[in-house]
Amino acid sequence: MKINAILAGIIMYLLLVLPAAASDYTLGVFGNANEDETINMQDVTYTELIILEYRDKTQLADAKHDNRINMQDVTQIELIILGREKELTLIDSADRTVTVNKPVERIVVLTYPDAEAIKIVKAEERVVGVSLDIKTRETFFPELSKLPSTGVTSNPDLERIIELNPDIIFTGKLKSMGTNLENKLPDTIAVTCWDMGRLEVMTKNIQMLGYILGNTEDAQEFCTFYQEYIDEMIGERVNEIPESDRERVYIEYCDDCIAFATGSSGHEICVAAGGANIAADLPCFSEKPIAEVDQEWLIEENPDVIVKAVRCKSSLCGYEKDDPEAMIQERERIMSRAGWEGLTAVSDNRFYLIDMDLVGSTANFVGATYMAKWLYPDQFEDLDPKAFHQEYLTRFQRLDYDLDGNGVFVCPEVT
Repeated sequence: MKINAILAGIIMYLLLVLPAAASDYTLGVFGNANEDETINMQDVTYTELIILEYRDKTQLADAKHDNRINMQDVTQIELIILGREKELTLIDSADRTVTVNKPVERIVVLTYPDAEAIKIVKAEERVVGVSLDIKTRETFFPELSKLPSTGVTSNPDLERIIELNPDIIFTGKLKSMGTNLENKLPDTIAVTCWDMGRLEVMTKNIQMLGYILGNTEDAQEFCTFYQEYIDEMIGERVNEIPESDRERVYIEYCDDCIAFATGSSGHEICVAAGGANIAADLPCFSEKPIAEVDQEWLIEENPDVIVKAVRCKSSLCGYEKDDPEAMIQERERIMSRAGWEGLTAVSDNRFYLIDMDLVGSTANFVGATYMAKWLYPDQFEDLDPKAFHQEYLTRFQRLDYDLDGNGVFVCPEVT
């Protein structure tokens, strides 16, 4: 009776001190029993309480992913905390449940934002093959670009991938891509889909990479850096701007007359910077969150600011380009569209071009700092997007690259 009383007391104490999840996102790794942003001893305790029926079952408490919650899950969570688990089950960006054998020693990467993220958690030395898109980005990926090619991202060379014998493949966010690869490759290769172009899932994705690739410390260091700018430097100031006073923005996709809508990377950096995206609720015409724009509609909406994303593949911008003249000419071309001469954004010289790599990739938070500076120059007088960009390149990409005199990313230049 005395033992039962002690046990009851312990349980009541745990119920009082163990909070429910209250984070901005849920880390999609099985073992995250209390469904917050990390895996720690609170998840061990939470799982034990589920077993004792003092807590409701959660999906992620099933750390072994065997449809049972028992002491094996507690052991698995403890192994994850120590970094000694033999396998890890996760939910990727395409909402697919994938089990990865650990440790991950050989990686194939099919999209450049994923390669950029892998560098953040210092796992690039384990990459054995990359897509052609990554191979062409020699300046940004000086070592990865030398690796064997797996062909184009949308139609990779499956025989070459099998020869490379990876433990895991990183590809884009489309579920169809992941499922197609999974059906054609051996079961020993884990196929994961990632949406690295979205601000809303940035820290979640990097934290998940930390668990998969065994480097949660560097993942957390980056997330702290990211949050200092997006949540504190920008977010806290933006929150003070009344909705009625926010700049109305038209942010255009790389293709002319196509706008970023809700759910897109462009929309998210616009909102993060305090802008009101005038195309947010337009109907999308593809599986991508982008919408076709009628010029008469745009003229009638008459936005305060216009931002146009430009692909670095167009030889206009990027890390391989140092001369801004082509970007300047492209800006003049777009500004000369019929009817644009009467737009407020054009007449007030508030029309900007930005490299798509700073909008729809892992560096999208850099794009948000440029956007904030454009929208509210007075509120962000002390914000230096180029310095922030440089710190990211030097500290987290470990690139010997000086933005002073190198690269073209925005037009006109931010002063």
